[in-house]
Amino acid sequence: MLAGHRVLITGGGSGVGADMALAFAAAGAEVVVAGRRREALDAVVAGEPRMRAIEADVSVESDVVQLFAAAGPVDIVIANAGAAESAPITRTSIDVWQQMMAVNLTGVFLTLREGVRQLEGRGWGRLITVASTAGLRGYAYVSAYTAAKHGAVGLTRAVAQEVAGSGITANALCPGYVDTELTERTIANIMATTGRSHDEALRALTRANPQGRLVQPAEVTAAALWLCGPGSAAVNGQAIAIDGGEL
Repeated sequence: MLAGHRVLITGGGSGVGADMALAFAAAGAEVVVAGRRREALDAVVAGEPRMRAIEADVSVESDVVQLFAAAGPVDIVIANAGAAESAPITRTSIDVWQQMMAVNLTGVFLTLREGVRQLEGRGWGRLITVASTAGLRGYAYVSAYTAAKHGAVGLTRAVAQEVAGSGITANALCPGYVDTELTERTIANIMATTGRSHDEALRALTRANPQGRLVQPAEVTAAALWLCGPGSAAVNGQAIAIDGGEL
């Protein structure tokens, strides 16, 4: 389906990014995964002839510029890198605020900007931001993360207006809590701060999902593949919730 296309996925060393990388390679694409943890990236690409890894910090402009230069011409750009910290707003430090903005918003800006620069004039391209339902509604105790994800959704919608009519589309995927290492760290934080058991903390996270479960990485990946497949050209500037009906 995607033979002849090259896809660049940030945050590709684990979770949704790693799942996407393997699925896009299985669909015939050449895949470049980027992230800060070399060992994790190497584990994802091991034994996969269509995949390669490039170490980069998406919050650093020079890293992102060099990443795209090293990747070579890309057709699909997936801004997936992200991080989450939780605390009441009264205990949210300026350092945490800036960290959340750096990875979840500035990183998306730099990735999409360089993606558009590469795709301009090519006649076809896909820009996908992996945001969150936190980009569509407010959640308590993650004010900085929520603000950054709202910004990422707004940024993606703005980029979509700029690329409309060029053969390029820009869309955001907004999953609820996904069954990944990041969610496990959130569960551990809930356990440490509230004394709840693992099952109790998990239920607290899944309560908002009418299906009562975590979203699977493969479900987010399937949406990304659909956006890159036939019949998706009219889907532009959308924030697609993958949340079991929460929103």
